[in-house]
Amino acid sequence: MASRPAPFLLLILLLATSLRPAAAEHDYAAALRKSILFFEGQRSGKLPPDQRLNWRCDSALHDGAADGVRIAARSTVDLTGGYYDAGDNVKFGFPMAFTATLMAWSIIDFGKNMGPQSTEAVKAVKWATDYLLKATAVPNVVYVQVGDAFRDHSCWERAEDMDTPRTVYKVDPAHPGSDVAGETAAALAAASIVFRDCDPAYSRRLLDRAVSVFEFADKHRGAYSSSLHNAVCPFYCDFNGYQDELLWGAAWLHKASRRREYREYIGRNEVVLHAGDTINEFGWDNKHAGINVLISKEVLMGKDDYLHSFKRNADSFVCSLLPGISQHPQIQYSPGGLLFKTGGSNMQHVTSLSFLLLAYSNYLSHANGHVPCGSSSATPTQLRRVAKRQVDYILGDNPLGMSYMVGYGGRYPRRIHHRGSSLPSVRAHRGKIGCKEGTKYYMSPAPNPNVLVGAVVGGPTNISDAFPDARPVFQQSEPTTYINAPLLGLLAYFSAHPTILSD
Repeated sequence: MASRPAPFLLLILLLATSLRPAAAEHDYAAALRKSILFFEGQRSGKLPPDQRLNWRCDSALHDGAADGVRIAARSTVDLTGGYYDAGDNVKFGFPMAFTATLMAWSIIDFGKNMGPQSTEAVKAVKWATDYLLKATAVPNVVYVQVGDAFRDHSCWERAEDMDTPRTVYKVDPAHPGSDVAGETAAALAAASIVFRDCDPAYSRRLLDRAVSVFEFADKHRGAYSSSLHNAVCPFYCDFNGYQDELLWGAAWLHKASRRREYREYIGRNEVVLHAGDTINEFGWDNKHAGINVLISKEVLMGKDDYLHSFKRNADSFVCSLLPGISQHPQIQYSPGGLLFKTGGSNMQHVTSLSFLLLAYSNYLSHANGHVPCGSSSATPTQLRRVAKRQVDYILGDNPLGMSYMVGYGGRYPRRIHHRGSSLPSVRAHRGKIGCKEGTKYYMSPAPNPNVLVGAVVGGPTNISDAFPDARPVFQQSEPTTYINAPLLGLLAYFSAHPTILSD
């Protein structure tokens, strides 16, 4: 899309840099409710009767028909459902699976703190896993994307109206994708833990499918961005390689199944699959820090001491993030206190890395442990304080006094980069809004007519805490499912523990 004229952006930026109000006590429970509600705005397919964001309607009801694959010679593959990843109308399997994994992890570790929102959080996971089960229904095949991303991104139209090609992309033995398949296996395995008590049959189905998808990922090794480069790059190109997803998938399968074979797989492949690489990275592309934290729980509980190297990596990861201790060149903090990493959509790093700090702090507390950082050490309380500071920044304790969660607080982004939010709803405008007809809404300085409650945008992407509230600056104004997913756990914990006590 064409950029907004510079004078307009400057005006918005100047308006945003007003006086910073004093920090306020936050309603973490309300923020949790809103952060879960956001996922309803990202739903694809036939919406359920209890849909609460009622400006959304059914969309993409024929996804899968474009593939032409027959299942048991009865029908074309059904790929309806799932989530749109961000402000567009494409279903990208790689970030969707990561989103499901992190939502599940949030529930596993912090579900007891979610109160009445735990039911809604589980529903949000199931909306993703129902789709992932469809995407893995054909043996040795994972459907990894629905929609031509280039065509979709050239339009500004509602999901309910979209007329761009719903091309289906898949990985198979001839076109491997161990990265996306490994992440999908991780998501299914993690979710199986979530449903173990409330729906045992569904849990077993998820775990069985996770096992078969992981076997496919490991047997037919390769990166999906090599097999499907022209479709998935540059959108969700796997820059980091597929090795981390294999370890990540095995770690979740071990946690879900307790089968020795997965523990042995991790030990046997630790060096081969580069477990010690880029230990301070964690997101949809790079799982290394998450692998180390997840496996470290087993080490801290005294169950897998021979995997102690993963705890050392986790400790190094924590030390690289702590203000005053970290000397890692890729980790900085803004003057307002926001963790900052180079690249677009900074809040994805803020929420995912903060989640790991909080999860690790709990593992350490149960083991009466601490983190050695050179000549000093960090306690679990210190880790929680860093994580809480990031959450509070998102909710409004920042130089702009702006909440980066839409619908939370009195001041939040009004012009987010999101098609459905920025265009009139179907109920308000019954007629179709075509591919290029939406451009006038994209270019409008008016606030979005539909509030995508709970959406957390990319936020400041430079070290100055600045934020232009403008649609064209998508790195800053676009929400994504994988920003919100780890936030569920953070908000759940701090809703139950708003004050951090000393160790």
